[in-house]
Amino acid sequence: MKNIAVIGAGTMGNGIAHTFAQNGFKVQLIDISEGTLKNGLAIISKNLDRMVSKETISEEIKLQTLSNIITSSNLSESVKQADLVVEAATEDIDLKLNIFKQLDEACPSETILASNTSSISITKIGAATNRADKVIGMHFMNPVPIMKLVEVIRGSKTSDVITKSIMDLSKKLNKIPVEVNDAPGFVANRILMPMINESIDTLENGVAGVYEIDTVMKLGMAHPMGPLQLADLIGLDVCLSILNVMHDGFKNPKYAPCPLLINMVKSGKLGIKSGEGFYDYSKTKKAEIVSSQFLNRII
Repeated sequence: MKNIAVIGAGTMGNGIAHTFAQNGFKVQLIDISEGTLKNGLAIISKNLDRMVSKETISEEIKLQTLSNIITSSNLSESVKQADLVVEAATEDIDLKLNIFKQLDEACPSETILASNTSSISITKIGAATNRADKVIGMHFMNPVPIMKLVEVIRGSKTSDVITKSIMDLSKKLNKIPVEVNDAPGFVANRILMPMINESIDTLENGVAGVYEIDTVMKLGMAHPMGPLQLADLIGLDVCLSILNVMHDGFKNPKYAPCPLLINMVKSGKLGIKSGEGFYDYSKTKKAEIVSSQFLNRII
């Protein structure tokens, strides 16, 4: 696989494009919004500059990485030569099914279709296509250029050959792939989201404040970020969406989203991207500044 198409130029999409491009792949970064594409490229460039300043990569690698990325707002035309398409659109089932139907029609028959979904059934996504054996999950972690894990999710019809191919490809990206079976939330979010939800419930019940809850988890459990700070980084709307998928899928009340989380999303407090969540980010000019501070600590 040499030619990669990435659908969506938001936080995850531009990170995935960055990672493939930095490892020598030709990448088509696709989004319906020209503004999102422009912003996505700017974030990739800033992250590369940070790596150069820390001597993680050379200036030559930075320039080569940027030259490997082409942006486009035309999905059908941009995926015609793709060996692999990685969808990284909003965590919305109807949107993803529509994208995969379009990809199935536009891509060559041998193209592998992957989703970066963090909770939605790969089996259901595959059923929207005529190539369910070639549909797989590639769940990257945020920030993609730094985090090592790729959760590789097999749908019920995903073939052994395709699974092995994606596992091998992930290693070429200097990632550590872990194969899991299809279930709501997979492994990462099935464990993480109940912890975040319980942290929010702990706050709502007045057991402790935001700072105190996060400090206990950082100092007591050696987590690099507290669960409420992490929720802000992920996006509270995304957390809510994942919990809803798990609650609907398992029909188990333990996955029911905390009322405080629901109300915060309704009021537009989504975390870093909206400027306010459990923490106030309004003093920063752009949400990316806060993400950059996090990146600076772990690069």
